[in-house]
Amino acid sequence: MNVVDSSGWLEYFSDGPNASHFQMPLSDLPQLIVPTITIYEVFKVLLREKDEVAALQGVAAMQSATVVDLTSSISLSAAAISLKHSLPMADSIIMATAKSHKAILWTQDADFEGMVGVKYFAKT
Repeated sequence: MNVVDSSGWLEYFSDGPNASHFQMPLSDLPQLIVPTITIYEVFKVLLREKDEVAALQGVAAMQSATVVDLTSSISLSAAAISLKHSLPMADSIIMATAKSHKAILWTQDADFEGMVGVKYFAKT
């Protein structure tokens, strides 16, 4: 199973320099988990930087995979992860969602660099 965080989705949608790193997990829809907080973050950025059509198209692509709602269990795990690793709320929810599904987290967010269960690619 795979989770691509918001930075990975945005890099892929913008065809940025690291987009190719996220192609494999994003194209393997049966193995792709999408935390709802990621939908929020990606929609917000696309709406701000592009337009509503692009933002809705991005969300539609994300919803082709398995969307996972924030549950009480994931919330509790996220809080513990946040304290342990000094992660912001959204990052800790994304990590907790990945862990709850035994998924690899794909990212270019430096907050995750060196963490177990993470495939990190430095921004170029």
